[in-house]
Amino acid sequence: MQIHETISGVRTALKTADRIVFVPTMGNLHEGHITLMRLARARGDTVVASIFVNRLQFRPGEDFEKYPRSFAADCEKLVTAGVDHLFAPTETELYPEPQRYVVEPPVEHAEILEGEFRPGHFRGVATVVMKLFGIIQPQAALFGKKDYQQFMVLSSMVREFALPIDIIPGETVRATDGLALSSRNGYLSAAERTTAPQLHRLLQQTVTAIRAGNRDFGSLENAALAELRANGWAPDYLAVRRKVDLKSPSASDLELVVLAAARLGNTRLIDNLEVQAPSIALPDISTTTTSYSRNLSG
Repeated sequence: MQIHETISGVRTALKTADRIVFVPTMGNLHEGHITLMRLARARGDTVVASIFVNRLQFRPGEDFEKYPRSFAADCEKLVTAGVDHLFAPTETELYPEPQRYVVEPPVEHAEILEGEFRPGHFRGVATVVMKLFGIIQPQAALFGKKDYQQFMVLSSMVREFALPIDIIPGETVRATDGLALSSRNGYLSAAERTTAPQLHRLLQQTVTAIRAGNRDFGSLENAALAELRANGWAPDYLAVRRKVDLKSPSASDLELVVLAAARLGNTRLIDNLEVQAPSIALPDISTTTTSYSRNLSG
C-alpha cells in the first residue's frame, strides 16, 4: 500500500489508475470500516482510502482534539484489507488557507435530526467530501449506513452536482450484542459498554411494532425515549422517518427508517434500522359503489 501525505503526490500516483473506488474515513478503524474496504476491493481496480479528522464537521466543545487516532494500526488493517493507496494529509495540506468556499446542504436535510443537535456538521462533512472527491476523482465511493443522514446528504450532493461517482452504501456492522461499531465506542466505560446495546434493542422494538401494524409513530417514539431516560441515557432523538428524505411519514409511507442518537455518560451514540411497514388494507371501492347505487335506486 502506498501512503500519500500530499495532494500532488496522490494525484500523480492515481493519474494512470484504472477504476478508482474510494473510502473516506477519519481513522481509528474498526471492522465496519474494513468491511467497506473489502466491498471496495470487490468493486474496483484501484482502492483508495483516506484518513483525515476533519475539523470543519466538529462544533466547538466536541471531541475534535481527543478523537481517537491510531494511524499505525489503521495502516496494518488497510494493508490486510487490500487497499492500494492511502491519502493521509495534514490539516495544513488539505486546508492551506481558511476554507471559505463550502458546500451548504439544504435546510431540510442539514438541520433535522443530527443537524438540529450538531449545527454546521453536514456543511463540514459535505465540504470535505467534495474536496476529497476533487482530489481522488473516484468512479465510486462507499459510505456506511450507520451514519444514515450523512449517506443521504452525500448521495443528494453527488446527484444534484451531477458528479460521475456511484455512491454505494455499506450495511451497519455490529458487535455480537447488537451495538453498532463506532470509533467512539472506545470512550465507553466497562459498565456503559454493557448498557450500550439497549439503544439497538429499543430500535428493534420500535421496528417490530411498526411491522405489526402500529402507525402511531409519535407514541412509539415517546415510549422509546422514556425508556432510554429511565435507564440513564440522555437522548437527543429517536424518530421514525421516511427513508427517501428523512421527513416525517404519512399514513401511505411504507419505506421507513428509525433513527436514534443518545448520550450514555459522556459518549454520544447513533444508530438506525430500516423497516418496511405493512400496507394498509383499503375498502373495496367497487363493492361500496354498488351498495351505494342500490340504496339510491331504492
